[in-house]
Amino acid sequence: MDRMSRPTPPSTAYLDHLVAETAGRRAVLAGAASARASSGGAAGEGTARPDGGAPAHLVAAVERAADRLEPELAEIVRRLHEHPEPAFEEHRSAATLVEVLARHGVEAELGAHGVPTAFRAEVGDPAGPTIAICAEYDALPGIGHACGHNVIAASGVGAFLALHEVLTSGGPAGSASGAVPAGRVVLLGTPAEEGHSGKEVLARNGALEGIDAAIMVHPYGLDVADQVWLGRRLLTWTFTGRPAHASAQPYMGRNALDAASLAYQGIGLLRQQMPPVDRVHATIAEGGTRPSIITERAVVHLYARSKYPDTLRDLSRRLDDIARGAALMTGTEVEITWDDGAHPSLPVRTNGTLTERWVAAQRRRGRDPVPAGVLSETLAASTDFGNVSFRIPGIHPLVQVSAPDVALHTAEFAAAAATPAAVSAAVDSAAGLAATALDYLYDAGLRAAVHEEFAAQGGAVDVVRYFD
Repeated sequence: MDRMSRPTPPSTAYLDHLVAETAGRRAVLAGAASARASSGGAAGEGTARPDGGAPAHLVAAVERAADRLEPELAEIVRRLHEHPEPAFEEHRSAATLVEVLARHGVEAELGAHGVPTAFRAEVGDPAGPTIAICAEYDALPGIGHACGHNVIAASGVGAFLALHEVLTSGGPAGSASGAVPAGRVVLLGTPAEEGHSGKEVLARNGALEGIDAAIMVHPYGLDVADQVWLGRRLLTWTFTGRPAHASAQPYMGRNALDAASLAYQGIGLLRQQMPPVDRVHATIAEGGTRPSIITERAVVHLYARSKYPDTLRDLSRRLDDIARGAALMTGTEVEITWDDGAHPSLPVRTNGTLTERWVAAQRRRGRDPVPAGVLSETLAASTDFGNVSFRIPGIHPLVQVSAPDVALHTAEFAAAAATPAAVSAAVDSAAGLAATALDYLYDAGLRAAVHEEFAAQGGAVDVVRYFD
């Protein structure tokens, strides 16, 4: 019997994650029940937030500084929204942000880490712990700031300037007055999040060297402490066949469009066996020139997404098999190109310890971010911050600028990103990021907890070679 191949063994990665996450939830519930029992609290009461972080008067100082910046943050929101620039073309946007920093005596390096539209500014002592604040400012072609990166930019710049004011005006670290600690804050202007993984470009050029943790915030239709962000890869299949007259001699051809069509159907059939956290989207970009000619070349562009790095890797392998199978069935050749002109984006790995400080800061602003698991994980997109979060601890919470039913990447969300609600979100986020960073710099115990959690999650991952 001729047996060309055998069934491939299914990956257990998704089930492994389910088991681990179930065990984690059970432990959290058991701990909460124990805390309620020991304190005499009634069922349904929340557990107390652990003490720690920076002294109250320093936190209040950075929050007041953020509030004073509201006119300039509104200016950033407006100017970037009026002049949207796509990935790696954000020259005007980057210059605007550097200009605002310069007004406050902050010298920023434009063109940092080999990327013309990236910038970097620093304040504090590089000998101490270092936390980075990421600011995005690229827009979507044709639809502008429909992902609200103008709000992200204002939030990041505002947080840095608030910290700059406090870090440069405080007394000596460790003094009895609880003055500013030794440590450094880095503001990273990170272009090209949309479709190009700009943060990965910067990371490969050394932007994260010497940085211990990173934080940022993203606008949304709700305040959310921790939401699922899927890993994403770009894929192109190029099928090559043999042209022939489609009527006179079709049997002399090998139809590349047939291969592309079979592969597209293969994706649809694969979906029944995909874990619910996987996504595949595809379009046939080229499918021939004339109906009377057997198609010699067909091109399919795809996005592959998944909730975990290892399930994304498994999905990638299955898509490779689909393309090769379609080529084999049609007698064509296939060229498989992963992440051409971009880098893979890993899912976001959220640091819960830092998230607690963010939530505490946002509650002081009158916001109440919902915790992980409240929103369905089907409401999931992707971001290149995931690559940062698998190198160092990080958070990527969401702040409300629109009604809950307004989706990202729509004209409605673009409009929301220029409203008074967007400005309020930028100010509140600037205060929250600044307070979270200050907590991290000031509290050695908090820092230790942040990095212990990161290690327990698996520690740093070799992002560059992960999919090799």
